[in-house]
Parts: sequence; C-alpha cells; structure tokens
Amino acid sequence: MANRLQGVVKWFSNAKGYGFIQPEQGDDVFVHYADIEMEGYRTLEEGMRVEFELVEENTKGPRAQAVRRI
Repeated sequence: MANRLQGVVKWFSNAKGYGFIQPEQGDDVFVHYADIEMEGYRTLEEGMRVEFELVEENTKGPRAQAVRRI
C-alpha cells in the first residue's frame, strides 16, 4: 500500500474538475475530481483537510490520487 499524505485543499474548481492540495510538506499537488473517493458528487472545498496518495507524473509533476476527507 502506498504512503498516505495529509494536506489542505488550496482551491478546487467544480467547473474545471480539478484543483490543488497544499501538503503538510512540499509543493502543491494537483488533484482531479476522478481521484476523489466519496459517494455522490465528487468535490472538495477550500480549507478541507484531506489525505491522499502521491503519484509522480513524468511531465506534469505530482498528482494526488485516492483523495479522502479526514
């Protein structure tokens, strides 16, 4: 199982379907709505605490997956 990190949602656009998480350490991490684990409408709110797995993308930088509220 991958290491889970924690952070705070910096911003998230429902219209665009993506946003960024500020982890406890390091640079902001991209998050796409498809990587949010919740029932119903997948969305995040600014300031929400979350945990996630970090995936290193080759060209676009780090991406969060398996994102959950905490």
